[in-house]
Amino acid sequence: MAFFSKFFNQAESSALGVDIGSSAIKVVQIKKKNSQAVLETYGELALGPYAGLGVGQAVALAPDKIAQALADLMKEKEVNITTKKCGISIPFASSLMSVIEMPDVSPKQLAVMVPLEARKYIPVPISEVMIDWSVIPKSEVKAEDTSEYVAPDERPSNEQGAGVPSLLAKVDVLIVAIHNETIARYQEIVAKSGLEAGFFEIEIFSTMRAVLDEALRPVMIIDMGAASTKLYVVERGVIRSSHTVNRGSQDLTATISKSLGLTLERAEVMKRQVGATGEDKNLTDLIVLNLDHIFAEVNNAILAFEKKHNKTISKVILVGGGSALKGLADLAKDNFKTDVVIANPFNKVSAPAFLENILRETGPEFAVAIGLALRKLAEGE
Repeated sequence: MAFFSKFFNQAESSALGVDIGSSAIKVVQIKKKNSQAVLETYGELALGPYAGLGVGQAVALAPDKIAQALADLMKEKEVNITTKKCGISIPFASSLMSVIEMPDVSPKQLAVMVPLEARKYIPVPISEVMIDWSVIPKSEVKAEDTSEYVAPDERPSNEQGAGVPSLLAKVDVLIVAIHNETIARYQEIVAKSGLEAGFFEIEIFSTMRAVLDEALRPVMIIDMGAASTKLYVVERGVIRSSHTVNRGSQDLTATISKSLGLTLERAEVMKRQVGATGEDKNLTDLIVLNLDHIFAEVNNAILAFEKKHNKTISKVILVGGGSALKGLADLAKDNFKTDVVIANPFNKVSAPAFLENILRETGPEFAVAIGLALRKLAEGE
């Protein structure tokens, strides 16, 4: 990927998105040119080998090991990263999220009231977490950057409309909490890797920025990672429901390895190269067998949302490394009673035409990194 440097002037200000996943680190570097986000480079590094495991395997590494992997990726000549200014993702599992109903009062009043009300929904002492919140818009569609942690007393106040509100008027407020230990862990990774992180953001918000266009109807985002598959229903830029299935792409690899008598490394290569295209019926059958459980959970989540809210899911969007599996979209379309699309987040940036096919294929696994880079670039304006 070093050829990017031939096409773009590296002197201009760039923004980097860093997605630290369970099995790999993904980075995307972009810059602004003629009011457009332009792709400069992107890269990926498997974390399995840093724990003595294979590519595609989920691992739990200490901060110094992750920092080492990040530093190694930054040094790769093929990737050619030229900036340290970045945004970094935090796993959804490390957060607690809830929608609460509050009086329709001024932002300044809400800043005092929300942390007090949030205590009822957070199972640990409020002093042990960092809280952020945002009012869910009633009708307009806008991006909800709910994951940058700003203390309520530091928020800009807005006295407009601060008169006496109707006692009956209510607003929905999305609250997000992250444990201080999690923030400290990522701050340690940043410090040891030599990066300059402008913000930390929960991965789903980065994904939403990268794959969603403004739409009022609810959509489901399926993020298939190595260790788990996360399901989110998003409506008007807000997560309405979420669910985690404890199966992911590494489970497909393990089943292929065991059933066909292959090493995990060979099974991983076979899964990526052939997938569920039908070229190898035994392989396709094994993949379908594993996906059935995930698909059943997805259908349950869709039905539960539609029954509770009396609304229909307009489409399903596939993201994450596991979503790059060949044949997955067709299998999903056969299982869900709604439209299914594989995310193409590289559509949000300008890139050389000859890269179109490879960017479409690898796009699903870079959604978080692209979303982070887009936010970082916007903040630098």
